[in-house]
Amino acid sequence: MIKKSDLIIVLYGGHNAESEVSKMTGENVFLSLIDMGYNAQKLFFDDNFIHNIQELQPKLVFNALHGKFGEDGRIQSILDFLKIPYTHSDSTASAIAMNKVLTSYICTNQIKNLHDPKTIIIHKNNPKEAQEIINNFPKPFILKPIDEGSSAGVKIIKNNFDINNYHWEFDDKMIIQEYIKGVELQVAIMDDKPLGICEIIPKGEFFDYDSKYGGKTKYIIPARIDKTQYQEILSISLKCHQLLNCRGINRIELILSQDKIYFLEMNTQPGFARDSLVPKIAKEVDISFDQIVEYLINNAQFND
Repeated sequence: MIKKSDLIIVLYGGHNAESEVSKMTGENVFLSLIDMGYNAQKLFFDDNFIHNIQELQPKLVFNALHGKFGEDGRIQSILDFLKIPYTHSDSTASAIAMNKVLTSYICTNQIKNLHDPKTIIIHKNNPKEAQEIINNFPKPFILKPIDEGSSAGVKIIKNNFDINNYHWEFDDKMIIQEYIKGVELQVAIMDDKPLGICEIIPKGEFFDYDSKYGGKTKYIIPARIDKTQYQEILSISLKCHQLLNCRGINRIELILSQDKIYFLEMNTQPGFARDSLVPKIAKEVDISFDQIVEYLINNAQFND
């Protein structure tokens, strides 16, 4: 059990597509820890991280990073090596969950009644093949990075699309994925228990970056779906979480379409602004933001 006097480092920032989201998460977690009387200090993640963390010698790290390096197993591996406990999932679970294609393949092949939207990977270094795939893929379809969160870089392609005009700002590989029209659902997991389901009604066509952080979305908790289906979705989401051996907090993104449940992605480090989805869902079952933060620090660990 962490003592109030023990130094907790809130690691935030970084230099990726989700750094601004990480700053919000870090600030809210830091203020929560201070309000609860903990000895917390913020640390911006940069090239001097290893030197800084060794100099500070914290009791644990609250990992408030999002996206590449912070959520993909790399920072977790460094903290394992340094034997510093950290919040959320370990390096292996984080690395797998960050890869949308791999995670979907594992979960949909192991869990009954969970479906995988048709997905193909295209490569920057083979534009001819990529264009052929695009031309033959049923439209509309989704174009998105394999390993970014917060819907960064996600586009709906409705008509002809020339890959030669694409900027490839996120990676040398992208996903072409079937567009599933249906009810967008978000399931929060905490302490190996599903907390509830939030129904997403974005102002635009889907739950993109602007919808998530621009105040353009309606959230309905609990989701307006059949009770039997509600329980099935909770069960399926928990199985996804456990299948990858995740720990702490998790958020599973699904689409319900014509009574079929489709897997979209898993977020092992969901956003922690006070109005983010996990805190919203937790609030409906009388779990406060501070309680989530305290649960995470009390369950922080590293892998030997």
